[in-house]
Amino acid sequence: QLQASGGGLVQAGDSLRLSCAVSGRPINNLNMGWFRQAPGKEREFVVAIRWSGSITSYTDSVKGRFTVSRDNAKNTIYLQMNSLKPEDTAAYYCAADGTRSVAVYLARSYNYWGQGTLVTVSS
Repeated sequence: QLQASGGGLVQAGDSLRLSCAVSGRPINNLNMGWFRQAPGKEREFVVAIRWSGSITSYTDSVKGRFTVSRDNAKNTIYLQMNSLKPEDTAAYYCAADGTRSVAVYLARSYNYWGQGTLVTVSS
């Protein structure tokens, strides 16, 4: 089970930290991804942290502003989002892949999803 939290309404330039608490399996056995979906758009890959701890590239639009991390002791991953922009407005989803797929950029590689947490950035 994945429980995402931390979303909210902020102004452009503000920061938020999203959390995704995982139960049932250690996150160091899972590929974990962050995706987002803006209104009227398809779900978009943001970043993933593999079971080994290695981190993928970030989607171009968030590079230098977002940082993914994990706390194995808390079995939780985080997405620190700085310098938020209105175009970051979306529902953010964490996802888990227990198969250690190499295709971590693809939503279909993940078999468990959190409920989503809404981030709204006003200009």
